[in-house]
Amino acid sequence: MAKPRKPKPEDPKPAHSGAVVRHQKLCLSIDTNLRRIYGYTELEIEVPDIGIVGLHAENLGIESVLVDGEPTDFEYYPRSQSSDIEKRWASAVSSPSSAADVAAAAYITALDTELIPNLLINCCNKMQIEQMNTEPNGVQSSAENVKSVRVNYWVEKMETGIHFEDNVVHTDNQIRRARCWFPCIDDNNQRCCFDLEFTVAHNLVAVSNGSLLYQVLSKYDPPCKTYVYRLDVPVTAQWISLAVGPFEILPDQHNGLISHMCLPPNLPKLRHTVEFFHNAFSEYEQYLDAKFPFGSYNQVFLSPEMAISSSTVGASLCILTSQVLFDEKVIDQTIDTCIKLAFALSRQWFGVYITPEAPNDEWLLDGLAGFLTDLFIKKFLGNNEARYRRYKANCAVCKADDSGATALSSSFACKDLYGTHSIGLLGKIRSWKSVAILQMLEKQMGPDFFKKILQAIICRAQSTTCPVRSLSTKEFRHFANKIGNLERPFLKEFFPRWVGFYGCPVLRMGFSYNKRKNIIELAVLRECTATIDSSVSVLNANPDSENRDGDIGWPGVMTVRVYELDGMSDHPDLPMAGDAWQLLEIACHSKLAARRYQKPKKGSKPDGSDDNGDLPTVDMRSSVDSPLLWIRADPEMEYLAEIHFNQPVQMWINQLEKDEDVVAQAQAITALESLPELSFSVLKALNNFLNDSKAFWRVRIEAALALASTSSEETDMAGLQHLVKFYKSRRFDTDIGLPKPNDFSDFPEYFVLEAIPHAVATIRAADRKSPREAVEFILQLLKYNDNNENPYSDVFWLAALVQSVGELEFGQQRIDRLLQFDRLMPSYNGILTISCIRTLAQIALKLSGFIHLDHVFELIKPFRDSKTIWHVRIEASRALLDLEHHCNGINAALLLFIKYIEEEPSLRGQVKLGVHAMRLCQIQGGSISSEDIKATTLVALLHLLESRIAFNNVFLRHYLFCILQVLAGRSPTLYGVPKEKLPCMGNVEICNEQKNNFGAPVNEIRPPQPQPQPPMGNPSHSNHSHDNLAIPEASKEVDTVSNSHDRKTAVVNIRVKQSATSSKAEEADNGTAERSEGGERSEGRRNHDADRGATSSVSVDAPQRNSAEAVSISNQNIEEVNSFHDHGSRITASIGSAKIASEGDNFGKELQCTADSGNASVHHQPDDPSSPSIIQDNYIDAEAKKYASLQTLSISRDDDPPFQEKEKEKKKKSKKKKDKEKKRKGEEHKGERNDPEYLEKKRLKKEKKHKEKEMARILGEVKAASGELKSKKEETTSLTQMGGNKQEADNMNSSEPPKVVITKLETRTEPTQPTSAPKFRIKIKSKPLSKS
Repeated sequence: MAKPRKPKPEDPKPAHSGAVVRHQKLCLSIDTNLRRIYGYTELEIEVPDIGIVGLHAENLGIESVLVDGEPTDFEYYPRSQSSDIEKRWASAVSSPSSAADVAAAAYITALDTELIPNLLINCCNKMQIEQMNTEPNGVQSSAENVKSVRVNYWVEKMETGIHFEDNVVHTDNQIRRARCWFPCIDDNNQRCCFDLEFTVAHNLVAVSNGSLLYQVLSKYDPPCKTYVYRLDVPVTAQWISLAVGPFEILPDQHNGLISHMCLPPNLPKLRHTVEFFHNAFSEYEQYLDAKFPFGSYNQVFLSPEMAISSSTVGASLCILTSQVLFDEKVIDQTIDTCIKLAFALSRQWFGVYITPEAPNDEWLLDGLAGFLTDLFIKKFLGNNEARYRRYKANCAVCKADDSGATALSSSFACKDLYGTHSIGLLGKIRSWKSVAILQMLEKQMGPDFFKKILQAIICRAQSTTCPVRSLSTKEFRHFANKIGNLERPFLKEFFPRWVGFYGCPVLRMGFSYNKRKNIIELAVLRECTATIDSSVSVLNANPDSENRDGDIGWPGVMTVRVYELDGMSDHPDLPMAGDAWQLLEIACHSKLAARRYQKPKKGSKPDGSDDNGDLPTVDMRSSVDSPLLWIRADPEMEYLAEIHFNQPVQMWINQLEKDEDVVAQAQAITALESLPELSFSVLKALNNFLNDSKAFWRVRIEAALALASTSSEETDMAGLQHLVKFYKSRRFDTDIGLPKPNDFSDFPEYFVLEAIPHAVATIRAADRKSPREAVEFILQLLKYNDNNENPYSDVFWLAALVQSVGELEFGQQRIDRLLQFDRLMPSYNGILTISCIRTLAQIALKLSGFIHLDHVFELIKPFRDSKTIWHVRIEASRALLDLEHHCNGINAALLLFIKYIEEEPSLRGQVKLGVHAMRLCQIQGGSISSEDIKATTLVALLHLLESRIAFNNVFLRHYLFCILQVLAGRSPTLYGVPKEKLPCMGNVEICNEQKNNFGAPVNEIRPPQPQPQPPMGNPSHSNHSHDNLAIPEASKEVDTVSNSHDRKTAVVNIRVKQSATSSKAEEADNGTAERSEGGERSEGRRNHDADRGATSSVSVDAPQRNSAEAVSISNQNIEEVNSFHDHGSRITASIGSAKIASEGDNFGKELQCTADSGNASVHHQPDDPSSPSIIQDNYIDAEAKKYASLQTLSISRDDDPPFQEKEKEKKKKSKKKKDKEKKRKGEEHKGERNDPEYLEKKRLKKEKKHKEKEMARILGEVKAASGELKSKKEETTSLTQMGGNKQEADNMNSSEPPKVVITKLETRTEPTQPTSAPKFRIKIKSKPLSKS
């Protein structure tokens, strides 16, 4: 049994405000006639010590805020859009690449802004402020700091989060959009219970989360009804949902907890659709051995125009589109709807009830929900359906899993993606990969043990004493070891490789049968779908990874299954890790002598085929000279791997005909289809399989498509003849030679026959046109389709025929008759109209050289009318975009796309158009030049990205960002976008204002503090605000070096005083001495040599920085030493090894300052902390605690690069050695760290040792400098440090030689215990210049 972990708080404090919501009540009145929503929310909040609570609120009008029943002050900063976007971006956008950079900056800025609370509430009155000031440290106990905060508000804009459609109101549960219909802490870390009350018209029904407690009918005129719900399970605000409308309620006949609701016209479809649902509900409860975690479960079906996706999941409530409903006449929609409803139910268990502990754990909950869905498919739709779907999903994952965007639980995959990794195709790939990995674990430990793990997770969540409703990858790994009995070494390698790593194994295999030894010699080549170098770097950089060194392999052993004459045997002999090439020997159990074979006739092939692939001639007779029938690798899909197996053609045919596994059959069809030359036996095997009614219908469809792809002039169109003959044998009347009336009573046969016209339409003759027989066959089916006596609908059947017409390559056809017919008698969900529009567009694109496209435009354009159903309108828009792209290019297509987005009323329609526009950009391929797309179009796309339309539709905004990335030839994902290189393109002023909110209340709440000492250095530079640290451009102002420790922090700024002849560009930058290019350093040196004595040139070599971040140095007693130098010597001071605490940030490796000057006196400063040359540590910078310490102050020689590189290598090795020693000593003295005597002894010892080293070094440098003074008479240069008062700064005038000035811009003190002031040391080395 798993060891129970220590209980953790259900609602951990978020980092942004420190507030914790214990309970929230939401009371709203909804008027559908006036389209008004108003009411209040009441939150029971544990207020942080600062006394300020930050909530998220958007599109709301805040009327008043009360704390414990008393009015209080609050500040509300709603989102605002900049009005000068075009002007601001007109100069910045000149190419698709620059537009992609701006789009990334704008997108990330918008996402960052959404994380900041914009409704700030003061939760402390004056009496409490005085009480806090009198208490020590100004801290109150948390038990006395729980407040009841009530916010009275109304919803101003029902554009996102919540929507009005006629007399229906519903929410959409988009990412971070719950704030758009009630104030909350919209964060995944905040979970609480909810009380919900909704007052609506008496003829409407309000459906929400939790259990319906009661309904209250008011006596007002007109009467209203109040629905009261209670949700006892803590959930995040994202899972709160609401649907209001004149719904018909259908209680489930088998389970009283389930209710289904829809609008009145859809009630018959609803009744038929949900007949199966109780089976999925009870199956999940039985498998997990637990009752449904919520008091009830409701499904609400709305019209497709209303929803943003086909299903919207909330706590105990799921809002779906009525498009998934079907009646007893529809066949094709059944499977998809069942799976969709089953998946939505599984998300209630894993995703809503059990939540991820961190963003890196989201894959686990998504995978567990998919795992439950696969269980439902296997039990109620059949094992063949489940295995086939899993096989296809694995194939898709192997093709797409080649970049870090598909790594599931690494900081690279989830950090700074803001939840966008679940959107689009990459989100589906991640979901499929999650399920595959969990199924791999199930195979390793066995289904019973895996079931016990899921039961243990649910059991501890439903515990009455200490429930734990979050799940992490580490905990699941612990369960796999304790309950699943998987060994720790295996798990230690499994999770980093599969979960924290991207890429799938690729195994290429071939074999040779050794008749003398009766063994199989299996050759294996191991590869990876991702590049090995990048894969290794990601794996090693992942902090969660424990396997740092090792070959690129995966844990476990793969099974090879050999089918012989005497039976089948499994050989688990193939390790997943190892050398790239490996040769295995597998023993055979059958003996060839046990069977007798008749020798083949002279001149014939032993297997009846033309060839046997690339195998040697001796292996062509393997069917006679070996007992092998066929061989399979990983037959049970135990691994997510791409396998390429080479075996003779006859063995593939044997596998297709004799293996009953659908995955084996699909693999055999794929192998036979890819053969370079096809024999009669291959076509015969494919045709026989197509005609086998006992075979799985999905694999039979693959056989039909394979026959079509193999049909060519070389095979005399044998594939076309087989397909037509098969269809006519089942659907034609032999007497009259025409199709029979439709009969769809045999569902598997219906699906196979429905795919035949599509397969026939893909066949091409030698001239790349469709054969005449194929054209006549499809047109005959379309002409004589008769569905009068068929009890089932033929809408999908007819739609498939119409799409087949569009896939033909021929002269001309007219589809408009069916198009007009479907307008008079609409088909199910407009399926037939959609097929006609798609076919017309395909024909127009193929025949654009023979027909005028204006006629097609006019034929399709009316279907974009707003009264047309959503699906048809979007298909018409996509067809027109295709035609515009074909005729006028990508620039015109994008302009038309922007117009359609602005006109499209439905959120889901906007998403579909965004996906289609991104595909058009991908079709264009590569990086699109500025000639293909104009800057005005790029600016229009950027304007749309920051518009209200994009804010209202999270998915559309993401696709707009992807479009701009694809135009620049980049990957359509936020993964890999370097934030440090992005320009600041958002509402920075708004962000900074929000950070300075409630300045006065905070100062009142804090206890009185002593006034800070006046700053040292130039007073004109001493008033920099910390809030400006968030602005990237601020890095051009100051280069700051801060000294941070537990209670005391200092900021030291190195500035260079320059002469009038200095660069004007540097002067415009306020004297900035920060440059990243070495060329600028050398240029400054050349200018200095040309004008020696009169002026001094100074160059600073430092990496560019994305923000004015303070680089902190460790709290060490550093003494300043000024050494003697000869006349004309060059001084080089370097500040090295500046490391930032943030992950992956390698900024600030070395800061080099080179100063040359004219005549200057030589000073010897005493070693006195009170001396003005010593930089005092009097300033506490709270922001500097975010950064690591600057470890060393080193000396670099600017004029000797090889020597400098050696010095760097030495410093790196020395630093690693010191770190290891420090870590070892820290472990030894771990128990003494809090002992005052130990700490004092350690400090004195360190100080003494440091002074001894410094004195020895100083004596050596002074002796060396004295010797040089005697031998040479050159210009001396000294490093002068200016004090911290204004008078000394004023004494420096332009007539004096320029000097390197070390100034301290900001000083501040906070009450702390007296400590020795740390000192700043700059080591100096001189190198005399050559006489030349």
